[in-house]
Amino acid sequence: MAAARTPLERMALSVATLGGAGYGPIAPGTWGTLAAVPLWLLLALPASPLLYAAGTVGLTAIAIPCATTAERLLAKKDAGPVVIDEAAGFLVTMFLAPVSPVAGVLGFVFFRAFDVLKLYPADRLERYPGGFGIVMDDVASGVYACLCLHLALLALRVAS
Repeated sequence: MAAARTPLERMALSVATLGGAGYGPIAPGTWGTLAAVPLWLLLALPASPLLYAAGTVGLTAIAIPCATTAERLLAKKDAGPVVIDEAAGFLVTMFLAPVSPVAGVLGFVFFRAFDVLKLYPADRLERYPGGFGIVMDDVASGVYACLCLHLALLALRVAS
């Protein structure tokens, strides 16, 4: 692992690992998704879909270059500690979801499942080099998870 030499590299590594959450003991992606929960709440509680979408797009735009830098510094393709992609994917998952424990848990489970499964096009997107490949496969997984989340929430509402 190359040491971060500049303040910008240190900042990129900190962002890419979500402040170190990616160094969790087992399953760094799970820790990264957990670390994204406060981001979800921060963006969702004002109840503005436009603000939420802008925040998600903004985080994704920041995630790509930070993940690229972290990948270079950690000298490994899609290194485990890089979990900013989980934050982007989880935020996509939770788009237009109600802020509730049920939605949060379902979204978390659906996102983790789709992130592991890597269905098309996520499996193709992860092949792209650098931060684009690291982040965009999780965004694609987040789209699938978002659809499943909303279907599950609808089913729960109909069943009650």
